[in-house]
Amino acid sequence: MALTHYACTHCGSWILWFDTREPIYCKNCMDVRNALPDEDFTYIHIDAAKAKYTTQWQEVLPGLWDFSTAPQLGLGSHGWLIIREGGNIAFEAAPHYSQAALDKIEALGGISILAASHPHGYGALWKLQEAFSPKLIIHKNDLEHTKAFKVNHPIDDFEQLDDHHVMVRMGGHYDGQTALFDAKKKILFAGDALKIDFDSNGEACALSCHKGYHYHIPLTPDELRHYQKIFSMYDFDHVCTPFEFGRDVSQKKALSLVNHLLQTEPHTHPVSLKTLLA
Repeated sequence: MALTHYACTHCGSWILWFDTREPIYCKNCMDVRNALPDEDFTYIHIDAAKAKYTTQWQEVLPGLWDFSTAPQLGLGSHGWLIIREGGNIAFEAAPHYSQAALDKIEALGGISILAASHPHGYGALWKLQEAFSPKLIIHKNDLEHTKAFKVNHPIDDFEQLDDHHVMVRMGGHYDGQTALFDAKKKILFAGDALKIDFDSNGEACALSCHKGYHYHIPLTPDELRHYQKIFSMYDFDHVCTPFEFGRDVSQKKALSLVNHLLQTEPHTHPVSLKTLLA
């Protein structure tokens, strides 16, 4: 019986399943960190997705490209492409990549390394793998969520990619959640270690962090202390999550959030940057 790819329309994650029937339920949505659909699970076949969705892209910083899907599919994750000598790095993935988007990535130099922080950032990793055959890096503790693609380079808690790029396990939100630090661009691709709120001008105005966003489950003190340790290790000026570009969300601001939560009580509510930097 043939297998094909279906996307959960609620969260946007892809499932490799039998072509003659839809999956029964989405593993990501069933997890306590996600909300359930209002009524039932619905899926879109890859052929239908190609007809319904397009891909948008923009260069948000020199050498950093942002890919997203229109209309929004599921939670609406973004894929980041880092232009790098020796082969580009793609971190996280949009829920769908049109052929035009794949052609754009090819024109930018393709993908040598493909990775993601945790399951909420996996998007359509499988499409990028099929198109470019990169080294696909996922932390060993999150392999149970990777059925839609083939991990050919599982990692432990630290992986040096080159002189300017390292991956390090954040944990917390997912046990295997792993950040990528770009020392040249001073960006921390932090997964869901941070949630960023924006004001009407599109500027970051508040930060939060969580183990489970939809069910308001806070991190434990030890998990916060581990975030504190990782944030302290890397001097970053900006943050990329699977859902947003946090321009000027710096190391100082991220540490201020964690310190605030450790000094008060862990919670998942947004804390204004005015409060954090007072």
